[in-house]
Amino acid sequence: MRPRPELVSAIASRPYDVLDSNEARLEARDNPLSFLNVVKPEITLPDGDPYAEHVYQAGNSNFRKLLVDGVFFQDRGENLYIYELTMDQHTQTGIVACAWVEDYLQDRIKKHELTRPDKENDRKKHIRVSMLNAEPVFFAYKAVASLDQLVAVIKQSQPVYDFKAEDGIDHRFWVVEEQATIAAICADFVRIPATYVADGHHRTAAAALVGHDLSLENPEHTGTEEYNYFLAVHFPDNQLQIMDYNRVVKDLDGLNPADFITAIAGSFTVSNMGRQRCKPRQLHEIGMYLDGQWYALRAHTGSYDDADPVGVLDVTILSKRILDPVLNITDLRRDKRIDFVGGIRGLQELERRVDSGEMAVAFAMYPVSMQQLMAIADSGNIMPPKTTWFEPKLRSGLIVHSLKE
Repeated sequence: MRPRPELVSAIASRPYDVLDSNEARLEARDNPLSFLNVVKPEITLPDGDPYAEHVYQAGNSNFRKLLVDGVFFQDRGENLYIYELTMDQHTQTGIVACAWVEDYLQDRIKKHELTRPDKENDRKKHIRVSMLNAEPVFFAYKAVASLDQLVAVIKQSQPVYDFKAEDGIDHRFWVVEEQATIAAICADFVRIPATYVADGHHRTAAAALVGHDLSLENPEHTGTEEYNYFLAVHFPDNQLQIMDYNRVVKDLDGLNPADFITAIAGSFTVSNMGRQRCKPRQLHEIGMYLDGQWYALRAHTGSYDDADPVGVLDVTILSKRILDPVLNITDLRRDKRIDFVGGIRGLQELERRVDSGEMAVAFAMYPVSMQQLMAIADSGNIMPPKTTWFEPKLRSGLIVHSLKE
């Protein structure tokens, strides 16, 4: 199901996980068509528990109203779609298709991050109540020349959606109805040994696990039901760019700033940069904002393992040398003292959260590369949570997949 073309720019929203409830409420204000009303339905209700059962019911009701009102419609055939995003002269084009739950369970859809149980359960409830994949997940595959050629031909035609979002990102969307083209694209994917979760681990896990649960609950399960599949946009790896994913921590675990700096100096060369923002320019360099000052942290040789695909990551070094031993943060998935800030928000967001008193210290990280991501996934290893931030983000509300027949 997808929206009428003349309404798409009003409907399309940023994904649920890049906005908190207050930000989403402000962004969707005066726009009853915003898809945030579906994926963050608490914004349509009085303040309260965003994980209450009636919140999930509201999300389902909000989408059903869009369907009943004719804002959304269902395509007649089983199509593929092409989705192009352009941000600051950077363009990436993905193939919109349903991924197979069994591929996720058999690790042919490869993961590189652990999920947080609370967020995974939240998305599972949204799917179970609505029986929809309301937002596609963001996958990567190792680029294939023949697929590039097929996509290039499709993009020569007129897109069904073509709009610029308020953040300046251009979105174009094509429907692929021609059966020979669909067959050729699917045939190429048969030869691809694996795809990779780039962005949306929680949505991917939730969608796959709901599909698996539904198969177990159905005594007449055949394997062809719609719940065996979930919605994804597949991008060639050589078109993707990863931004930094930064960390902010609420307190110094009883230390004052001077003692904290002394505690980390055994693993890092610490340089005071004053008010000059410190954005890391290379691997093993971390920027730190503390007590109104920026510091450049350079990891000492021997404090990391370049031969280990996970150990070489700066997020791993930060955890092993600062978060765990000094700040007593051992579980990034569950500890409420740490939060994560996407690089698209800039270093000024780190300053804001520390200067406001909400947080005590912030760490600016050097971004992970696509090659590192795939090497870790291929090796069966897992990155720490919230390691990669992809831009541009998919817009939600361009396409929805029903788990019902």
